[in-house]
Amino acid sequence: MRKTATTQRAGRIPAQAGPRDVAGVESEMGNPTSSASAGPGTDAESVIPGAGPAARPGERPTVRLREDGPEEQPRYAPEWLELREPADAGARSIDLLDPLRIRLANLPGKAGVTVHDLGCGTGSMGRWLAPRLDGPQHWVLHDRDPYLLHFAAVASARVAADGSRVTVETRRGDVGRLTPDALAGASLVTASALLDVLTREEIETLAAACTGAGCPALLTLSVAGRVDFSPSDPMDTEIAEAFNAHQRRSGLLGPDAVTVACEAFSELGATVRLNPSPWRLGPAESALTAQWLRGWVGAAVEQRPELRERADRYLRARLEACEAGELSVVVHHTDLLALSRPTGGAA
Repeated sequence: MRKTATTQRAGRIPAQAGPRDVAGVESEMGNPTSSASAGPGTDAESVIPGAGPAARPGERPTVRLREDGPEEQPRYAPEWLELREPADAGARSIDLLDPLRIRLANLPGKAGVTVHDLGCGTGSMGRWLAPRLDGPQHWVLHDRDPYLLHFAAVASARVAADGSRVTVETRRGDVGRLTPDALAGASLVTASALLDVLTREEIETLAAACTGAGCPALLTLSVAGRVDFSPSDPMDTEIAEAFNAHQRRSGLLGPDAVTVACEAFSELGATVRLNPSPWRLGPAESALTAQWLRGWVGAAVEQRPELRERADRYLRARLEACEAGELSVVVHHTDLLALSRPTGGAA
């Protein structure tokens, strides 16, 4: 993986000095309700609350954005999102940016671009993408968690690649009810680690909203269902299969999401491009690797409880190798760029 930035103190998103243009930030944040699935063979206190791909039974990741009831609270903690941000930044596909830049540069009558970031979390997508695009930008950050929206707004990028101004507003919303009207005036829709925690219906709704609004979509870091370890272990494949089955529970698509998204966008006339975007985790990323391992194995055991005893030994051995700097992991993801036909013109 590319050079990794030093992780800041848990719960603190790196500050940026100077004025910032932010609209719509919730004034009362409170404390987030988050919890971790420690997984077998771990000390619960060593697990960052809300970290990793696993959650306790009945809990949902923030980015699913559903409103199941007034007491429903999101579950991703800023600490986990911050821990993974350098790996995410190093993994996203740079090659998809050139066709995106061409599309944005050819927008008719636009003095700048408006970007809708769905399930924005703490805003890592904006911090990665905004400085890579030219021209004035206005980012609309969507999440159902006002606490994460606060982090995203205060730590947002403020300068584009050419020095142009970047402004931000926040919106609480549900991606499952996204409509073309909600994206009126949008130049681009982005999301990170979103597709695999959606259902087929939600992905079809997302594709219809983007194509209906005539705007491209850059959807990054969807799980591909494959993990490579060095050194390998006989249990690697068994744990991976159980984890993938866990990802598909309750109608979610997990590693099938990219295929479904390709079909949904293509059927609506969009041109779809895919590029791999793997995490490459070595000794320099040991903190992230250890935290990811706990969640990955924990989800596998939740799916197949009969694995617990063997998974406990497996996880302890993997964590020991990680701490010793003797473990490397490639967690495969896929980035998707869908270029919808602009409204009123050809793609």
